[in-house]
Amino acid sequence: MPLIQRSDFQPQGWDRNTYWSTIYPSLFRKVEGVIYERERLELPDGDFVDLDWSRKNSRRLVIVLHGLEGSADRPYIRGIIKVMNEADWDGVALNFRGCSGTPNRLTRGYHSGDTGDLDFLVKQVIASSRYDEIAIVGFSLGGNVTLKYLGERGAKLHPTIKKAVAISTPVDLSTCSIELQKWKNWPYLNSFLKSLKEKIREKTAVLEGLIDLKKAYSAKNFFQYDDAVTAPLHGFESAIDYYTKSSSLPYIPKIKIPTLLINAKNDSFLSEESYPIALARESALFHLEIPDFGGHVGFVSRQLKGYYWTDLRVKKFFNQDF
Repeated sequence: MPLIQRSDFQPQGWDRNTYWSTIYPSLFRKVEGVIYERERLELPDGDFVDLDWSRKNSRRLVIVLHGLEGSADRPYIRGIIKVMNEADWDGVALNFRGCSGTPNRLTRGYHSGDTGDLDFLVKQVIASSRYDEIAIVGFSLGGNVTLKYLGERGAKLHPTIKKAVAISTPVDLSTCSIELQKWKNWPYLNSFLKSLKEKIREKTAVLEGLIDLKKAYSAKNFFQYDDAVTAPLHGFESAIDYYTKSSSLPYIPKIKIPTLLINAKNDSFLSEESYPIALARESALFHLEIPDFGGHVGFVSRQLKGYYWTDLRVKKFFNQDF
């Protein structure tokens, strides 16, 4: 019964506050000592993704996926890469389409349920025969992609992939989109929509006629944006169709490797459905940890080397025997 009843994450003072722990890392956290080598991975559909590698000449690799409108440069990504490098793992951060600082080529972008690019990367890595062991870490949107990918493949997952961790993950997209409409999340929602709409403006000329630009620019929440943009650009009938087909929650029971989901109880982005306690109690492989604190992709902690709790928790999980 891998439901972790009591988390050892016990921050103090302001680090226990939902909003402080969510905002503080993005504004003030610095992760030194990670030097990336960029590789452009050409995709079968004519598009590309940029990969940021940090190699230690290891036979073990961790693949790290960022959240909505993030990138490999986010401190939460660099933190994982650094701690795993020091544990003698290679690391590679996948920048989703259009998130590396260079617009992608196609009209489509990335979304919460798109596991194709991750799958293509995994296949390329396995074909290189450089690694005996692969682990995956996903944050927020990247966590949903990770869990859905593992569940889609189930027992057919390549045996080189041994373990995975998802952090601050909205496993039920529909109810989480409703949660993000609440007044408490307005600053975050506004920031995300501003970034997403800016990408639409960059591609206005090629998107004309493919989406309703007026609806896209006037969207006040994720449901309206996804209905106007995400769904039509990625082959979904509507936002509801997108949420239903892209949520990782139905795929969790099909996961066949040791996997840990860490969702803070005070994460203001997440709905009740994003804490699948019953699934964890019934599973021998799906682990669920619900710290009281941490916010969304926060988990601020004061470590000597600048590590956050999630960095060390990921390393500990990957070192466990199952």
